[in-house]
Amino acid sequence: MDILISEELDSPAIQKLSAKYKVVRQGGLWKNPAELKMAIAGARAILVRNQTQLTAEILAAAPQLLAIGRVGVGLDNIDLPAASKSGVVVIAPLDANAASVAELTLAFVLALARKIPQADRSTKAGGWDRKGCTGIELDGKTFAICGFGRIGRKVAVMARAFGMKPLVFDPFVKSDSPLLNETGASWVATLEEALAAADFITTHSPLTPETRHMFNARTFALTKRGAFFINTSRGGVVDEAALLEALRNGQLGGAALDVREKEPADGKSGLEQLDNVILAPHIGAFTTESQTRTFEAVAGDVDRILSGQLALNFVNMARPARS
Repeated sequence: MDILISEELDSPAIQKLSAKYKVVRQGGLWKNPAELKMAIAGARAILVRNQTQLTAEILAAAPQLLAIGRVGVGLDNIDLPAASKSGVVVIAPLDANAASVAELTLAFVLALARKIPQADRSTKAGGWDRKGCTGIELDGKTFAICGFGRIGRKVAVMARAFGMKPLVFDPFVKSDSPLLNETGASWVATLEEALAAADFITTHSPLTPETRHMFNARTFALTKRGAFFINTSRGGVVDEAALLEALRNGQLGGAALDVREKEPADGKSGLEQLDNVILAPHIGAFTTESQTRTFEAVAGDVDRILSGQLALNFVNMARPARS
């Protein structure tokens, strides 16, 4: 076997790989770690999205593995140190979905500010509740952007087009970073400062031990009362129980989540019953353009690695460090 696909993935780029290599598709394999461990033993490459957990134990069972193709950008489902130690190239086209996720973030901001979901439901039910659908303008509002990578920077530029004031918190960005001038964003040193000043809050942080539940009961209590919260990054950065309480007691005026602590969500968190909450099934990268770019980049690099060439979209090494 050349390539193992452990989730439901398909595209013209993968079809091209299938014409050149022996590709085994087992779309539900991610649900069974024991079966995954057996199947990956004979693979030279594996393609995953975000559901397959490639732990150190799984990777240790794959002596022939040369490359992991991550169809997306988050790497919290891949043990990157273990992959690097084993000499396995991890491929992830980090720029491919930035525009799509940033656009969805602004779509959520607009939907929350103008109560678009409520207006839609009310009008379809036969109502004409203009007063009940009174919203707020974005112009002049402070927008805290927590995480200032590729997506966060695009969000800042888009937010300025609406007259918003982007305010950046990112522990890896310094106050004199040229990225701030390029995007017209202001900088604060702490998350607490960002939350206290913001009318809207968005997070674009990776999920790490340090960022897990960074939005919790303590931090939500520091927000400006009635602020709006948006998460299109990783569900685990938010304590959903604390978010639910902040929404119920009015500390937050609304929230929009594209990602959840557990995916697929079971629909029983309590967030589903709140009118001021928008929920989506992790669709940030799901635009035609983003999916095309992502699949072509990943498939192209897997082909390069299996052909003895260098990967272009690698996050650890350009070529395998194993024979």
